[in-house]
Amino acid sequence: MARGVYIHIPFCHQICNYCDFNKFFFHNQPVDEYIESLGREMELYTEQYKDEPIETIFIGGGTPTSLSEAQLERLFSLIHQYIPLKDVVEFTSEANPDELTYEKMKLMHTSGVNRLSMGVQTFDQELLKVIGRTHSNEHVYAVIENAKKIGFPSISMDLMYGLPNQTMEQWKHSLKEVFRLKIPHISAYSLIVEPKTIFYNLMSKGKLSLPGEDLEADMYGYLLDEMQKQGYNQYEISNFSFKGKESRHNLLYWDNDEYIGLGAGAHGYVNNNRYSNHGPLKKYMQTLDSNEKPIMLQKEVTKVEKMEEEMFLGLRKNAGVSLERFKIRFGKPLQDIYGNQLDELVRKQLIVIEDNYVKLTRRGRFVGNEVFQYFLQ
Repeated sequence: MARGVYIHIPFCHQICNYCDFNKFFFHNQPVDEYIESLGREMELYTEQYKDEPIETIFIGGGTPTSLSEAQLERLFSLIHQYIPLKDVVEFTSEANPDELTYEKMKLMHTSGVNRLSMGVQTFDQELLKVIGRTHSNEHVYAVIENAKKIGFPSISMDLMYGLPNQTMEQWKHSLKEVFRLKIPHISAYSLIVEPKTIFYNLMSKGKLSLPGEDLEADMYGYLLDEMQKQGYNQYEISNFSFKGKESRHNLLYWDNDEYIGLGAGAHGYVNNNRYSNHGPLKKYMQTLDSNEKPIMLQKEVTKVEKMEEEMFLGLRKNAGVSLERFKIRFGKPLQDIYGNQLDELVRKQLIVIEDNYVKLTRRGRFVGNEVFQYFLQ
């Protein structure tokens, strides 16, 4: 049963140097036509919505705020037309600080958005240029001030560490600003250089200088310590919040629950099938013109794959993997399936089993991907 909806807006006015998501330069793109295609895709899922209470909506990208006010207004009208909102408790939109005008924020708020997720990444102006971001700190401060005036219940901020030539002092400065602003939710990710990105091309030419593993680990350790001191609850490897401000939508992913993915290149998980939509705009829109769902790939998830996902997604959460839920879902105790792996990871002090949950230790959080490999065939 799908409990969330993800909507992908694949347009950007500026492509960030680290980004490998499905996205297109805004200029000369069929943006209005794309929004109408999204509406047709929403309509094709209306039977699904009837029986399944949607609790979360997340508009991501790309950059949703690259849309004009009129385009945003049309998008929200389609959402209200086709997606039942009566059970929605969290409605998030991603945003670029320099594109988020007061008018757009007001429109979002009146349309039901109750959570803004801002891609800030760093408060160091030189690093912003290095990673290809166009906003300034002043843009961020203005958005936060306007959000308070308008009455947004929650704001989330993305930060990155392990950036090219980033120092510990620069990282400390960014965190200091976050704490000063009292942002209720923080996602903090280490830079991963993905293929088909500007950074990947630079790295392949030997022109990208990244912090060493030890410094990156120190940055993560400092993050954990400071978040705790400032009253944040770490509820996932990279996510921290004040009480009650966790991302309900992202918890759907980590709880291995189903969700509908809409838009070019979007992924979804419905009726035990994981699927991905066509990425190219033309193919995505043409398929919908034929009144067909724009699904490119679809695969039924096997029981073994489900168990693997339950482990590597669930272990991302600080709460961990519930032994009781695992047995209910799969008909066998977790220890019967993964006993050897659990024993070795406990011996290495990377996990603990307590209060009927399997959890990463602090040490395990530093090498999460290494731990997850134990549960993959």
